[in-house]
Amino acid sequence: MNMQKISVVIPCYNEEEVIRETYNRLITVMKSIEKKYNFELIFVNDGSKDKTIDILRDLSNKHAYVKVLSFSRNFGHQIAITAGIDVAKGDAVVLIDADLQDPPELIVEFLQKWEEGYQVVYAVRQKREGETWFKKTTAALFYRTLKNITDVDIPLDTGDFRLMGREVVEVLKSIKERHRFIRGLVSWVGFKQIGIEYDRGKRFAGDTKYPLKKMVEFSLDAITSFSFVPLKIASLLGTFSAFLGLIGIIIALYLKLATNVTLQGWTSLMLVVLFLGGVQLLILGVIGEYLGRVYDEIRERPLYVIAEKVGFES
Repeated sequence: MNMQKISVVIPCYNEEEVIRETYNRLITVMKSIEKKYNFELIFVNDGSKDKTIDILRDLSNKHAYVKVLSFSRNFGHQIAITAGIDVAKGDAVVLIDADLQDPPELIVEFLQKWEEGYQVVYAVRQKREGETWFKKTTAALFYRTLKNITDVDIPLDTGDFRLMGREVVEVLKSIKERHRFIRGLVSWVGFKQIGIEYDRGKRFAGDTKYPLKKMVEFSLDAITSFSFVPLKIASLLGTFSAFLGLIGIIIALYLKLATNVTLQGWTSLMLVVLFLGGVQLLILGVIGEYLGRVYDEIRERPLYVIAEKVGFES
């Protein structure tokens, strides 16, 4: 009887300070289960500018179970995960970041739940060490807002650290949208899912790869991928401003035709113009976000470009 195989996908971007420790922690876990499972470690180098790729080449040359995909440039974390999923051969695929904030040791518990029949096992953060108050607060607000404006039941306080069975992986591989929110897509796919609580630690070394700008972009991708509420809000704002404008016209006509009072003053006029103009620009901006994503999709460019493969069978 053939042993089942576990693929571990690890996206990497400028992780030279931590990548060897990540490998050591992961291999300790995988060696502890090798009597039951075969395994492969798939590192995806997302256009790193440091020595990450050199370290990964060295690991792959020494160990046949270490495989490396290297992008031609930085395509982003979610795309790196996608590339790893595309080449993974395992009966189950585990996603984990390289920074060791998510403990590799939890993979053993993931596998136990998978053996019980769950096709998705995700990690739920109880504590987030080493992160600022601002990041913790905005993250909590984002997840709760997203949950309230989408029909997909996306678990709160979860990242991409999870295990997925082959059934789920095959569905994800068939999804080609560019602006990806993996944890949302996994929830959308469905199947039997369960969460495991854990405490998230500090980065082992290096700096966060999600500064404020990337966090905002990530949030926009998530919201526009799974909700039309922003468009509905834009429509309501447009209706409301039009209603105010209509009321203003009626009042002005009444005063002009039925009384001797005439509305005067550039201040009030400019306030109305600025308000209506601001609402219109806001609505156009929201529509533009969605149209921009549609334009990205219809061009059908590849999601990523691989510059190098190491450790894969030719």
